[in-house]
Amino acid sequence: MLQQNSAVTAQTRWLSITAAIASISVVGIAIGLGIPLLSVILEGRGHSASMIGLNTAVAGIASIAAAPVAIPLAVRLGVVPTMLGMIVSGALAFIGFYFAPHFWLWFPLRVILHVALTVLFILSEFWISVSAPPHKRGLVLGLYATVLSLGFALGPWLFAQIGSRGFLPFGITFAVTMIAAIPVAAAWRQSPAIKRSDDESRSFISYIWLVPTATAAVLVFGAVETGGFALFPVYGARVGFPESDAALLLSMIGLGNVVMQIPLGMISDRIRDRRYLLLACAATGLAGMLALPHLTGNWYVLAVLLFFWGGVVAALYTIGLAHLGSRLTGHELASANAAFVFCYGLGMVLGPQAIGIGMDLLGDQGFAWSLALFFAAYIVLAVNRLAVSYRRS
Repeated sequence: MLQQNSAVTAQTRWLSITAAIASISVVGIAIGLGIPLLSVILEGRGHSASMIGLNTAVAGIASIAAAPVAIPLAVRLGVVPTMLGMIVSGALAFIGFYFAPHFWLWFPLRVILHVALTVLFILSEFWISVSAPPHKRGLVLGLYATVLSLGFALGPWLFAQIGSRGFLPFGITFAVTMIAAIPVAAAWRQSPAIKRSDDESRSFISYIWLVPTATAAVLVFGAVETGGFALFPVYGARVGFPESDAALLLSMIGLGNVVMQIPLGMISDRIRDRRYLLLACAATGLAGMLALPHLTGNWYVLAVLLFFWGGVVAALYTIGLAHLGSRLTGHELASANAAFVFCYGLGMVLGPQAIGIGMDLLGDQGFAWSLALFFAAYIVLAVNRLAVSYRRS
């Protein structure tokens, strides 16, 4: 009987994991298809790049604002009803872009869309963290990151196939998003319950400091990923790379992200304290940026460097999430997961600004030095936290 119950529990866990990964990966496809679609349409309607950028920036602000309300909403309504509501809201908001007659309407639609997406990501990652067996948490989250990355890559490919004209791309994005509801509904009975916290007085911001090596890791990753991807083409052009070569180097970073998350996740499962691996990832990120200015003369060597650099740096998110799940449970884990996503959004806002200012002040080299500064700051934090733990033990 005990073995039978264990088998049922294991089966339930994998059903929950599959449902959560499948749903958020389908949403990833919709994001990868929808975000470039909206920018292309706005440009075609004659809106300036600054206005397109302003409308896109609303997404980051909406994500930061949505993070604190995700868990209270799930506590009140339940995880699955909240996720289903966000899937429907996001899908309808996206259809709204097609029918909106005025540009100003795109701003509230962006808010609705990205509030829905943020809540979906928070609850999906919480569901995965709760369902993952402790000894395989890194593997499961590595699998999640890999499948999500593939979803993001598939979206632009679909966009290239169907174009931006007419209702078709909007209809396909709506349909793909709604498909995400199927695995969520199928695993309804296996979804985690988020009970009210015994300490309702704890503020949302306080959850950022519960596991600072995890939340700081994702802030650094958000800054490096968003700022690096946004400004690398500018950096590449300034150091003499043709536009196509710079784009291929970005693809190498993305490929490293896809290939290396599962192996690094499995390695993290064999390490007693994942903070050491997070520290190693940040050190690799720092070393890569210090080496970058010296390797721009050889595209192939740089491509190999960025492949490994991209995969290791992306593990700050994956391993940071696994570290969070290993330290907290229940309502605390759910709320800290929301703080985790909040910090990622904050990094998305800080990264492009810091790197842009660095390039304005220091020229081409400001790109690498600005990124290096993020990694160096994290290393200081991680070493300090490890030193505190060592003194206490």
